[in-house]
Amino acid sequence: MQDRKAGFDPSDKEGLSLLSDTPLVAETPEECLDDETTPVTRFFIRNNGLLPRPAEDAETWTFTLDGEVERPLRLTLAELKSRFPRKTFRMVLECGGNGRSFFEPEAEGNPWTHGGVGCAEWTGVALGDVLRAAGLKDTALFTGHFGADPDKQGSHGRQAMSRGMPVAKALEEHTLLVWAMNGEPLPFIHGGPLRLVVPGWPGSLSQKWLTRIWIRDREHDGPGMTGLSYRLPVRPLPPGSDGKGVETRILESMPVRSIVTAPADGSRYPEGTRSIAVRGAAWAGDDTIARVEVSLDGGATWQEAALAAPRNRYDWVRWHVLLPVPSDGYYEIFARATDSRGRAQPFRAVNWNPNGYGCNVMHRVAVTVGPEV
Repeated sequence: MQDRKAGFDPSDKEGLSLLSDTPLVAETPEECLDDETTPVTRFFIRNNGLLPRPAEDAETWTFTLDGEVERPLRLTLAELKSRFPRKTFRMVLECGGNGRSFFEPEAEGNPWTHGGVGCAEWTGVALGDVLRAAGLKDTALFTGHFGADPDKQGSHGRQAMSRGMPVAKALEEHTLLVWAMNGEPLPFIHGGPLRLVVPGWPGSLSQKWLTRIWIRDREHDGPGMTGLSYRLPVRPLPPGSDGKGVETRILESMPVRSIVTAPADGSRYPEGTRSIAVRGAAWAGDDTIARVEVSLDGGATWQEAALAAPRNRYDWVRWHVLLPVPSDGYYEIFARATDSRGRAQPFRAVNWNPNGYGCNVMHRVAVTVGPEV
């Protein structure tokens, strides 16, 4: 991982798996996501460029809101804190490529398994409150986001990532300008001192080291918005297609997903064990979780898990179940979540696309009861 000269000390993270050094990308093993609130030390890292220079004084960090507004704003972090109501929500943040490694054939991009996700407590102000203070014009249709990070070649003249969203999503109560994570100042590696958090949609929208939001009269066309970037084919493609000339749509709400956080893959239980306590988390983009089911026999039968109530919208749902085990031996535990629109996770990755977005294949954990088989 990039060293502390760049403002990041790798020892600040616990158990993450490095996927890329430049830019810095690391995912969290599923068993390290067993907390209701993901600790900062276990929260995944996704950068699109190099790290910017850390702020010398967080309170003077400046953010600009301009474009299709009546009153352009230029605010320091201190002014954001003093002018607008503070909000705290526990919400999932997930990389758009989470699950990419399960596509066959291999898709382009970082080989995420299930660990490009975390659920933290985010504190800040509603972007909608700031937009209303600026006064949206009738022509305001879309946002464009800009950060202080240079691109992968170190150029500050080119954005590493600049995505945007329809104004309706920007006005949602839970879309925040964030300066704190889990009750502490937002860590530099997670975008401090100021970032966007756009829950339910790909994490690439949640711009780190935020310096500007441009309100536009058309769909934003920055890096990450054109070509095949963060887009899905409108009609299913044959696996391995290059996607050229194919009609696409922007990846917006993320698909339903669940993970098993205990037991860990490869766990062993004593001889004679006849039940295993299984627990995990589930989430569904803009939608909610209807149920989570667990199978020990490859999907021949399913047992429904008990669901804990989420703290607020976009919080993940923690679930648990006591799963009967018929005998000693080797087993694979599958977890399947279904969302409020009746859409369930598949056994095998579907909707192949060249950049590997939106894969929500079921999580599978292998366990052994008794001596090694």
